Amino acid sequence: MTGRQRERRRGRTGAAVVAAGVVAGVGLGAGGCASGDALAGDARGGDAVVVLHRAADRLVEAGSSKARTSMEMAAGGTRVTIRGAGGYDYRQRMGRLKVLLPQDPAGAAERRPITELLAPGALFMKNRGAGVPPDKWVRVETRALSDGNLVTGGATDPFTAAEVLRGTRAAKFVGRTEVAGTGVRHYRGTADLGAAAKKASDGNKASLSAAAKGFATAEVPFDVYLDDEGRIRKVRHRFSFVSGQQKSPVAVASTTLLYDFGAPVRVRLPDTDDIYTGKIAEE
Repeated sequence: MTGRQRERRRGRTGAAVVAAGVVAGVGLGAGGCASGDALAGDARGGDAVVVLHRAADRLVEAGSSKARTSMEMAAGGTRVTIRGAGGYDYRQRMGRLKVLLPQDPAGAAERRPITELLAPGALFMKNRGAGVPPDKWVRVETRALSDGNLVTGGATDPFTAAEVLRGTRAAKFVGRTEVAGTGVRHYRGTADLGAAAKKASDGNKASLSAAAKGFATAEVPFDVYLDDEGRIRKVRHRFSFVSGQQKSPVAVASTTLLYDFGAPVRVRLPDTDDIYTGKIAEE
């Protein structure tokens, strides 16, 4: 093995250690507006796949929104939920979330929220713990993660969640309902992560491709709710994730709620001096 190969291998290993952070920390290890005619066609069951392929584009047209996230994980008879809240700029592909880990079952002090900055190809975390100073950020390259950061950060990047739908293979219109008082169309289907990666924006191609290879299966069942402008109001994906500390797949359900479209979202990425470069302790 050459020196350059060893350096690349160390880089991948370091990213994997950081990547395990949020999941391990919760105890698992211990184009154009959608036309009314197109949406009306969905109600007749004819165009569901086409409309879902365009759902991410509708978010870009909306510009930005607020977001709430929930990630439920089950392994070894234990179920935990990680919650997040913040905002996302779909044109800049950048967002900011406060992610709250569940209370330690051992009764330890309440965990401080983790601040996460989402950017094309990267995840930044503050209050990460595991020996990282509280005033420093940890940077992770999402393409280096076996799940493409669909799971590891404890919250699925809202735009990545939308781009998973670009890989929709089959879908059906379930019916009309409401999400937070807004009339929506409910669709249910299955997406393929490999197909999604091929159609994704440049910032998500590598991440989704990594997830297609790293998950237990590239097929992702989902339920999604679109408003009358074709924008995602709620999407729930069900992933099968193989954690480094688990022999059997971990069932993960990731839910993203989007609302208050057009709300201003400002994200400032950390300066180089504010990024932690030391060793990440194992949790």
